[in-house]
Amino acid sequence: MNKRQQRAMKIAAQQALVNGAKGRELTAEESAQFDTLQREIDALTLEIEAEERQQPQAAAGQQAAGTAATAGATGQRDLGGQEDAATRAVAAERQRVQDISDLCREFGVDPAEHIRTGATMDQVRAAILDGMKRTGAPASVQVTRDEGDTFRQRATDALMLRAGIRLENPAEGSNELRVMSLRDLAIECLSREGQNIGALLRMSSDDLYGELSRQFYNPSAAFPAILDSTIRKSIVHLYNEVPTTFEAITTKGSLKDFKQTADHEYVIGGVGDFLIVPENGEIKPDKPRTEMLPQRKLDTYGKQFSMTRQAFINDDIGFLTEVPGLYATAAKKTINKQVYTILFNNAKVFDGLQLFCDKHKNIMKNGSKPSQASIQAMVTKMGKQTDHFGEAIYITPQTIVVPIGYEFDLSVIFHSAQVVGSNNNDINPLYNYPLKTVQDPVLNALAGDGVCPWFMFGSGARGIQVDYLNGQETPTVRRMEVPGTLGFVWDIYLDWGIAVRDFRSMAMNPGVKIPSEE
Repeated sequence: MNKRQQRAMKIAAQQALVNGAKGRELTAEESAQFDTLQREIDALTLEIEAEERQQPQAAAGQQAAGTAATAGATGQRDLGGQEDAATRAVAAERQRVQDISDLCREFGVDPAEHIRTGATMDQVRAAILDGMKRTGAPASVQVTRDEGDTFRQRATDALMLRAGIRLENPAEGSNELRVMSLRDLAIECLSREGQNIGALLRMSSDDLYGELSRQFYNPSAAFPAILDSTIRKSIVHLYNEVPTTFEAITTKGSLKDFKQTADHEYVIGGVGDFLIVPENGEIKPDKPRTEMLPQRKLDTYGKQFSMTRQAFINDDIGFLTEVPGLYATAAKKTINKQVYTILFNNAKVFDGLQLFCDKHKNIMKNGSKPSQASIQAMVTKMGKQTDHFGEAIYITPQTIVVPIGYEFDLSVIFHSAQVVGSNNNDINPLYNYPLKTVQDPVLNALAGDGVCPWFMFGSGARGIQVDYLNGQETPTVRRMEVPGTLGFVWDIYLDWGIAVRDFRSMAMNPGVKIPSEE
């Protein structure tokens, strides 16, 4: 292959890279690189054109020097052959670039490196297959975000910032969009989808809302997608900010469906002590015992909300953040209330007995307020608890749960070096005792003016478990089509279930009436 053919192939490869960059947003560095490529293409093209102009002049010189007609004819055929070969080389290189680009696009692979190194189609296929074998995905996969996705992310974060929600890493350019009203954002979205911006600007807010409503179920429409994204982000943010306490006294689980768990979920134990084996004696066979655990089941809880015409026309973005946030907060508070209702009501559980009772060895006989003596008595009682098979389980008390009103008493109990009220400066055995205090107003609400129990939780058993569908802990939001409803409608729902799995890691003091504020 001569120099001219080599130049032609290089031009084809570089031109393919330049063409591939058209139509997408480039960084400053990429723009500089592609400008350099274009200059090289122009320079090589000029060199080829100069050679083509010189070739006829060289042929004329040979004839003037007395070159034979036959030799001249042969030279012309050779020149024509060279030109045909160059043309074929350029066409072959263009086809190679096109084939590689098509193949790489199909598998989401960047073709630039394969084109630059002169790889054949067989080599590219082998590279893609090797990448899939090693990683489960094609080699050199590059996930790109188009301008539409970038704009949606910017608009979502802009609405979050406008609503006063703090974002750690807002999308670049979101600050510039936060000044846009909902009307402005709608016009921007519709104009990006090809509608005439002049006509959009002349529309009233009411007419524009009607146009958006027709776009609502279009999967490629930007405005509804931005609303969805904003609602989801605000729900996650606000759900995590809800000040609930059930997490401190429950375990977390996951179920894959809504069917009640089967009866064959068991706890294994009861192997007893190791037995001495006398010299030349026989090791006696043993068989672990099992105890059935209670069943678990999920339920779905949800609400529905919408963005009204009035909210859009009034530019009220509360429906994007505050309203979904209220429902997300309600979902988490509902779980919290259900957990404490189970404790407060002391209903029957899986074995047909009350959760806290004498047979379960987890209830104090005499109710009292939290004090040094009552706390010590509960710690001692929990320490004597046994497992399903009568073996000691060494429970370590970790959390004391009380209604609002006992916080300062507990602070004195756990942080005074001497026993409060003692005339002999007796050492306080609960000084800096590692018990975390949790107080929850749900207990106050459940008790009203009556007696309110308090509780202690420790390690060593499953206790109360909150299950979620496939581990999904935050509410799900889904756009819904409601017949006869004008506007934007969403469902918000969460799947969970609460089960008492064991009673051994908890104890209850029946308590007394909560001290009044006076």
